[in-house]
Parts: sequence; C-alpha cells; structure tokens
Amino acid sequence: MDTALLFWNNIISPCGVHKIIISDRGSKFTSEFWNNLYDIFRKKPAFYTDYYPQTDCLAKRMIQAMEDINRRFCAYGMEYKDHEGYTHDWVTLLLGI
Repeated sequence: MDTALLFWNNIISPCGVHKIIISDRGSKFTSEFWNNLYDIFRKKPAFYTDYYPQTDCLAKRMIQAMEDINRRFCAYGMEYKDHEGYTHDWVTLLLGI
C-alpha cells in the first residue's frame, strides 16, 4: 500500500485520474500494487479480452499507443525527435491521445 500511495501522491494526483481504467489481464495490472491503487482510486478496472467485441479494439489500440510512448520516453527522455526531425514535448504528445 505504501508504494501505491507514493505513486498516487507524486504521479497520478497532479495529473488526475481517468473515468475508467481499461487493461488486459496481464500480471502487471492484477498485482497487489495495482489492486491497492484501484482501492485508492475507488474504481474497479475494466479488463478486456480478445473474445469480447465490446472493447472493439479501441482499448487494445490505446494500450499499444501508450506502450509505444513509454518506450520512446525511456529511450529519448523528455523531448522526442520524430522521423522528420521535429522535436516534440511529451506533454503535447500525450494530449493528442
């Protein structure tokens, strides 16, 4: 619970929380850390699987986009230079998602 509170106070709280949290059933999102975080949010995650058309691939595509953004952030730091040579600020890129 301590890690979840630290994460909440320093990362999530300043940015805000989405109305719904959609995730796959991967071990990362079913761990004790995330369960504690869901309790702090007072929300339950909406898990999707490939067998349920209700998610209509939008959730899966969003998760793929976020994974791509996380990889680029870890590789390049706060500023990202695209294939055309333009430099982008991560805050600006995240608003477009």
